Amino acid sequence: MRKIILTVLLLVIALSEVLAQDKHTLTVEFSGMKTNKGDLFVAVYDTKENFLKKPFKTKIVKVENNKAIVTFANIASGYYAVSSFHDENDNRKMDTKIFGIPKEPIGISNDAVGFMGPPNFQKQSLLC
Repeated sequence: MRKIILTVLLLVIALSEVLAQDKHTLTVEFSGMKTNKGDLFVAVYDTKENFLKKPFKTKIVKVENNKAIVTFANIASGYYAVSSFHDENDNRKMDTKIFGIPKEPIGISNDAVGFMGPPNFQKQSLLC
């Protein structure tokens, strides 16, 4: 019985090491902001179904020297899309014009461009 428990324990440890190796760190650098006012809101999406609805991970970071860097740890291998907006007026929301067009600067992974709206998940997603 002792050998079985030890064997199972070793298998669990080995499996956790293998699974841990499949994790990555996603670092996104933003530049070109016109001001340091307000925060940068960043969202990572992991599926087409959740895209722009339910983020996989989010962070809010300060803008310094017209730049910002955000890091997400323990990301499994897969395709991800990143969207962001610079909340220049610091009201904690993305302000929009008519038809939902953003008033504040936005950032989109893969420099994807949409037609009559945001780009889709496939255009925006990158392999991590």
